Amino acid sequence: MSQRLRFSTAREVFEAFPAAVEDMVATPTDRPSLEFLAGLVAGPTPEDAITFCAYLLPRREAVWWGFQCLNHRPELLTAEDRVMLAVAEAWVRRPEEEQRNAALESGLASPTKTPGAWIALAAGWSGGSMLAADEAAIAPPPYLTPKAVNAGVLSALARVERNARASTLRLFADMGGQLAART
Repeated sequence: MSQRLRFSTAREVFEAFPAAVEDMVATPTDRPSLEFLAGLVAGPTPEDAITFCAYLLPRREAVWWGFQCLNHRPELLTAEDRVMLAVAEAWVRRPEEEQRNAALESGLASPTKTPGAWIALAAGWSGGSMLAADEAAIAPPPYLTPKAVNAGVLSALARVERNARASTLRLFADMGGQLAART
């Protein structure tokens, strides 16, 4: 199964995304990616599992995973989050420039960066320009989408009741691992 993964080892993820080193406490190893992910969930900083998933998945799948995580706990979302998630979902389902720009504009317009805003920004930063359509085009660095997905999922996780946080984190990491195994 690891032959099908985008990155067969954890070290490959960190090599492709040096920014991941700054976002995680865990250090790169040569363990297979999904084994590394399982170790993170069981480790001293299980939030690293969320971060690792965001970098492990291709951009479109990472946005989809973030969308799915947030939709799994709809009671944590505001009406604005739901609107921004719908725009991000539209890009996942039809990854064209019009949908990407709509997600970017939605995320940029958000006065506060809520979980939904981060997922919309993740879709918006998946390609094209990272600036609004009326500004000079600047290609987003590849790490922006996983950073935004990570911020969206972790900020949603912070809204989960303390007694359900660990099980929700495990569920989110499992969802990411399953998606990674299929991509």
